[in-house]
Amino acid sequence: MKKKEIYRRSCNEESTIPIFCQDWWLDTTCGEKNWDVCLVEKNGRVLAAMPYYIKHRGPFTLLTQPPLTQFLGPWLRPSKKKYAKRLAEEKDLLQSLIKQLPRFDYFTQNWQHTQTNWLPFHWQGFQQTTRYTYILHDLSDEKSLWDGLLENIRREIRKAENRYQLIVRDDLPVEEFLELNRLTFSRQGKQVPYTYEYVKRLDKACAGRQCRRIFIAEDQDGRLHAGVYIIWDRNSAYYLMGGGDPELRNSGATSLCMWHAIRFAATVTKSFDFEGSMIEPVERFFRAFGAVQTPYFHIAKTNSRLLRLFHGAKEILG
Repeated sequence: MKKKEIYRRSCNEESTIPIFCQDWWLDTTCGEKNWDVCLVEKNGRVLAAMPYYIKHRGPFTLLTQPPLTQFLGPWLRPSKKKYAKRLAEEKDLLQSLIKQLPRFDYFTQNWQHTQTNWLPFHWQGFQQTTRYTYILHDLSDEKSLWDGLLENIRREIRKAENRYQLIVRDDLPVEEFLELNRLTFSRQGKQVPYTYEYVKRLDKACAGRQCRRIFIAEDQDGRLHAGVYIIWDRNSAYYLMGGGDPELRNSGATSLCMWHAIRFAATVTKSFDFEGSMIEPVERFFRAFGAVQTPYFHIAKTNSRLLRLFHGAKEILG
């Protein structure tokens, strides 16, 4: 049986494999032929796996992750062994994964925050940068979640509900959300980093598996103020995209939508990951929801001598 077939079977069986690493997610975001996986098996059980997205830019081969995919990186089967033995096992598993990687010019991935051992990658010349996400680790008590909000967020939510009389709908089509999303990038003078067709394809896959919800704030005149798009697996919900009308951005709609998203997430999973941001205003907004700052790793390696001559290899490769 080929590695991808084995991995597909594991995705159906293992609840700890995150949504971004699921075979159907990779089929949708990368294309079935544009991703592969490193795999370690023992006695018919998958002990470790590391999927990757294969891109080609001119003569260069990149191993990376597709748009709207917060992380990939290694998945290791949970172990109850003593710490020292578990580290030794992780070393062997990670080294085996590294050896299976195909030839590449440039490697870049974010790892899930729970994967904290990158030492075997360091020994093989990979580089690590620490980044941060914000996570609500326990969604079980709504009162505690509300109390954890900073006062400015609670004030924005009340303003949206009382002064602007906004209601949050979760029955509007993705097209309505995408327009709000486009308006946000337009206000910032930026290009949307994914295509309309790409998001539509991903939305269809998520909706078909009942693992996405769109929250959009609407006023009494039918105007759409802001929207939040989340996905989830058994262990966490993830804030995937957001958007808002710049002319209506002072209504508190974004805070209201996010609060509804968090409350809903509590009914389907265990935690809520804001997917982090190294952008200061975004970080400040996420932090205000009482989420815990949580580090995760960005792992990279440039094998191409030509690319090493350029400090902006990432920009060159796109």
